[in-house]
Amino acid sequence: MSVRESDNPELYAKVQEQNLLRQYDLLLNCIEIGLAKGIESFDKYTLWSLNAAAVANIAQFGGRYREEPIYVGNHLPPHFKDVGNEMDRFFSIIHENWGILDHPTILPAYALWRLNWIHPFVEGNGRTARAACYYLLCMRQGRLLPGKKLCLSGSAKTGSHITQHCGMRTSTGMMVISMFPRWHNTLQIS
Repeated sequence: MSVRESDNPELYAKVQEQNLLRQYDLLLNCIEIGLAKGIESFDKYTLWSLNAAAVANIAQFGGRYREEPIYVGNHLPPHFKDVGNEMDRFFSIIHENWGILDHPTILPAYALWRLNWIHPFVEGNGRTARAACYYLLCMRQGRLLPGKKLCLSGSAKTGSHITQHCGMRTSTGMMVISMFPRWHNTLQIS
């Protein structure tokens, strides 16, 4: 079951906002588990869960790697038959370099870029990539990043509909942890 934006824009926006709240709550749980168990807990099952939460009831194949071609502007992501291998390599790079690269933003930035480049899901790739980036930032710091949890509701017009909810900003399918300006100075750089 899913709702299309073209069929019911208001319901679609409501479902998307609720999904982002659920994804954020799930992300916090995943971070807590990761902090207790270590970087090896960051795996495809974590990303599948985060993606499924982000696109529940707005995309039918949430939480699964794509099995068809996809086009992203001028970027042509890897063939769908290569997605599983590309993702295995992605996780391998994160895990193998975790103890080597101790800078707090290199691997999170790599994850954000690489997940968007691979585009492993049919829908919700950006939301899932940003969640993975935040996860890795928290893991590198050994804690949830400080900041106030925002629980604001409202909208502004800046070319697209924007709503803020509990530490995230949604802009037609995008999740950004909006606490970033408050905590970016707290990152410990070696």
